[in-house]
Amino acid sequence: MPTAKRAKKKRAAAPAASRGLDARRLANAAPPISVETLGRTIEDDGGTVLATYRDPLGGHWQMLAALPLDRVEPTPFQRDLSEAHVGRVANAIDKLDRYLDPVIAVPAGDGLYWSPNGYHRLGAMRELGAKSIVAIVIPEPEVAHHILLLNTEKAHNLRERALEVVRLAEALAVIDERPEREFATEFEEAALVTLGLCYQQNGRFSGGAYHPVLKRCDKLLNRSLPDALMERRLRADKLIELNELVNQAVASMKGRGMESPYLKAFVVARINPLRFQRKPTSDFDETIDKMLGAARRFDATKIRADQVARTGGTPSEE
Repeated sequence: MPTAKRAKKKRAAAPAASRGLDARRLANAAPPISVETLGRTIEDDGGTVLATYRDPLGGHWQMLAALPLDRVEPTPFQRDLSEAHVGRVANAIDKLDRYLDPVIAVPAGDGLYWSPNGYHRLGAMRELGAKSIVAIVIPEPEVAHHILLLNTEKAHNLRERALEVVRLAEALAVIDERPEREFATEFEEAALVTLGLCYQQNGRFSGGAYHPVLKRCDKLLNRSLPDALMERRLRADKLIELNELVNQAVASMKGRGMESPYLKAFVVARINPLRFQRKPTSDFDETIDKMLGAARRFDATKIRADQVARTGGTPSEE
């Protein structure tokens, strides 16, 4: 008898008008000295402060400013630029003949401003030959570290998310030795750091095949961020080795005439020791070591075509 699907719990809405500031209070107070200083810096950098105000939800001070386009750069840990998406954004702005979506920017020193969520809009404005861009300037530079929360202009795929997170982790490790687990908000999940290191080694790594397993066994570490990255590089090496063994198993199945976009998902499911556990207690090394052993023992001659045909899930990214 099929089991009934559990209804997804809907997030409770907050009572109406129960949080934040009244609209009339967003700009009716004197900003702190640090914000006034930032305003003068923007002016010195060739920009113009258009408005100084507090955000309506948290009451944080920020500025709406016009910045010279050549002063604004993406954060160094952002995902790679999609030229196709830049073209679509440029066409839309050009047809409307208006720029209506300010980027977010933080001061980066030396007259530069980093944008954690406006890479494609920056590219589009440069393609159109613009001289300046409008930005919401946040006084606190650390806001740029919350890159996954801020970047909403183009949906991330797993590879993009993982590469952004590992680039951020590598940048933070140089300046911050707090335990990795204290970066839960910035990194979103431990698996993204590990997968990011895999993608750095192999841009075609099939992260989607292993992500469900990693979400259950790969946790943020109670080690300094630099030490945690060293451990994660070892974990990435294991995953790269596992992926090569899985690819060999897939090749063996294809050699027996099996063709399906789900072959890799099938092999990973067969060697996954957590698939029948509701609350797995295995750690990363225990889980991946078991998968490595199972992958080495995988025998394609024992697999029937109808078993693969019943396989669902996401096809291999490769």
